[in-house]
Amino acid sequence: MAAEFSSNWKALQEVRGSGGCDTKKKVPLKAAKSPEVPAVNGNGNVVKAKSTNKMDNGSAKASSSLAKPVSKRVTANKNLNGTKSSGKSCKEKKKNGIVVKDKDELKHKRMKTEEHVEQQPKEADIWFDDVDPKDIEAAIGPEAAKIARRNLGLETEQFQSVEQVLVKEKAFDGLTRAVAMDCEMVGVGPKGEDSIVARVSIVNQFGKCVYDKYVKPTEKVTDYRTAVSGIRPQNINTGEDFKTVQKEVAEILKGRILVGHALRNDLQVLLLDHPHKKIRDTQRYKPFKERVKSSSPSLKLLCERLLNIQVQTAEHCSIQDAQAAMRLYTLEKKKWEAAIRNKANNNKKKCKT
Repeated sequence: MAAEFSSNWKALQEVRGSGGCDTKKKVPLKAAKSPEVPAVNGNGNVVKAKSTNKMDNGSAKASSSLAKPVSKRVTANKNLNGTKSSGKSCKEKKKNGIVVKDKDELKHKRMKTEEHVEQQPKEADIWFDDVDPKDIEAAIGPEAAKIARRNLGLETEQFQSVEQVLVKEKAFDGLTRAVAMDCEMVGVGPKGEDSIVARVSIVNQFGKCVYDKYVKPTEKVTDYRTAVSGIRPQNINTGEDFKTVQKEVAEILKGRILVGHALRNDLQVLLLDHPHKKIRDTQRYKPFKERVKSSSPSLKLLCERLLNIQVQTAEHCSIQDAQAAMRLYTLEKKKWEAAIRNKANNNKKKCKT
């Protein structure tokens, strides 16, 4: 029992560094982290030794002072996302709980954005001349369309009012030597592929409307084609009888120059004929086809490129289409009529010989 007490007391003294033990054999500070050694008192009971994990004030201060600079370096080299950033990184300030970025960072971001801004197309890039400028605008942008119109010889300013271009104000509103006609049609038959007339409009040489009537259908309508024709059931159900319209139109056209676009279709649905030498079809006029580089140009394309206006942007209007055809005709009237006279004279000379 005495031997056990003696060994325990010796161990306790080594841990504490006191008593009869040699001070040179003190346990280093690292040993303080090891588990405590149990001690036994004089009665044979185990007594817990005081923990030696705490360091004196001097050592604690020294360790904290060493740790602080490391902490600062780590914070300075990391941004909010935890990734390293350069020393020139922008600072962020908090105002009312909202993070406000420094001016330098905003300037940096603005410069970066400007680098990625898509450059406007140059004239050399828009080399194709057989594409509708409107299609170019939809695909590339307004600047490209502007260049395309300039290349085609069109005016670069904004499109004028359609009414201002097509109708002459304070002009004669009666019948003139030349009139323009256009018809709107609806579909009949099983698939609505066949056409019958639904509306007829006629304008004079100054674009003034001299005739405009809806026509009752002579067959069951299977496709009103409203998106293009603008015709609805109520329009034609209360319209004029076909025979009446046919007779009235024939009277107006008699002896006059008939202007229009793809007139063969209009005359066909009206079951009418007109002398070939008195027809002025803007779709078949050769100079127009050459200028827009199309063998069968649409009225919409001709108006955009030659008159610098847009028609047929939504539902068609037979009055406006007739006015557009007439304006195209008057634009080239002198040359057109001169070409017809020359052709007639040449034919007479050939007949004489």
